[in-house]
Parts: sequence; C-alpha cells; structure tokens
Amino acid sequence: MTSTSTPPGLARFNDLEERAALAALHEACASTTWARRLLAARPYTTPEDLYAAGDAAMAELSTADLEEAMAGHPPIGRPKPGDPTSAREQRGMAGASEVLKTEMLELNLAYQEKFGHVFLICATGRTGEQMRDAVKERIGNSPEQEREIVRTELGKINRIRLARLVEEDA
Repeated sequence: MTSTSTPPGLARFNDLEERAALAALHEACASTTWARRLLAARPYTTPEDLYAAGDAAMAELSTADLEEAMAGHPPIGRPKPGDPTSAREQRGMAGASEVLKTEMLELNLAYQEKFGHVFLICATGRTGEQMRDAVKERIGNSPEQEREIVRTELGKINRIRLARLVEEDA
C-alpha cells in the first residue's frame, strides 16, 4: 500500500505489475541490471529516493552493463525513427545545418571507431554545436576516462527519464 503523501506518478509506478515496471525502467535505461536493482527497491516514498537508487545502481554497473545501457541510445543527430524520447532529447540537432549534421556524423563514426560504442551525452537542452564541441573534446580521452564520463552522462539521462516516468499525469 502506497502512502497518500507519495506523488501520484510515483505511486502509479510503485503499483505497476513487475513486468510493466521493468519495461518502464528499461525505457529509462537499457541496462537490465540497473532496471532490476531499481525494481527490487520498490516501493519508493519520494521521487528523490528513486533518483538516488538510480544513481547508486549506475555507479555499480560493470563495463558489460554500461555497454548494454549504451546500446539503447542512437547516435547523436540520428534519433531512432518513431522514438519520441530520443527525438525530444536530441532536439538541439533537429535544426542544425547540413554542414553541422555531416560533421556530427563524421565525428560520431570516428568516436565509435575509437571507443567501440556511440558517443553518449545528455543531449537535453544542448545545441548541435555544443554536442559537436563535446565529441571533439572527448575523442581525445582514454577509454577509461570515457567510460566514466559515459557513466555520468547516462546517470543524467536516466534521472531525466525517471522524472518523466513519475511526474507524468495518469
């Protein structure tokens, strides 16, 4: 039974059947380990408790878990067709010039060749130029540095997605 002080969206999430809750968490982050950890800690009293659990689970992900999480993200500038989440998050690239889109494609490919995964950044609120500048800066990192930056960026994305999950009206 959920307390009456629990926000409605969070109460709805707490009350979801396990498979539906796991699917909702998987929408936020493609790591099965991350989603299962958050599922196991239900019910949450406040959204902050959920976000803290998400942060803790992200901090503990193995390299393989991080790779699974990254695989759920399309390249910057190429949101998945029919995926309103990636389109919304990458809105900063939507109005970018063809020159910038081409440059971003080339940078994405160079980054992917070096690190073996897509360039991942919390794109919400960033312009195409800011994302381009970030990939240019980060391509010089070591794989170890980049893995920890990716972990941080995934954590930011997950928090935004969890907030949308528990703050949406019924």
